[in-house]
Amino acid sequence: MYIGVLLVHVVIAIALVVLVLLQQGKGADAGASFGGGASQTVFGSQGSGNFLAKLTGVLAAIFFVTSLGLAYLVSQEGDAPQAGVPDAQVIEQQKSSPSIDEEKQSKQNAAPVLEDGGE
Repeated sequence: MYIGVLLVHVVIAIALVVLVLLQQGKGADAGASFGGGASQTVFGSQGSGNFLAKLTGVLAAIFFVTSLGLAYLVSQEGDAPQAGVPDAQVIEQQKSSPSIDEEKQSKQNAAPVLEDGGE
């Protein structure tokens, strides 16, 4: 459930960014580079402004709903451990016990033991 809502949330966020970047500013002629007046006939005589503005509003509303849904789902997990975050007891155990690399280094740094070869 959480993964599905998160996936929808990310897709809507990307779509919102694209829609906002496609829209013309007031008085700007940036739309002329995309075909000028011909591109406005696709969306009717009033152009794409109303359609894109309404679509942006709908996607923004869905984005807010998914944000609230994700916040609710995370708050319902309670004290469940999070993926990728080790427990505090595990961290303390790792700090107190020497690691394998430290043991190998201590053996290599130790003075070599010479056997008495019959002297």
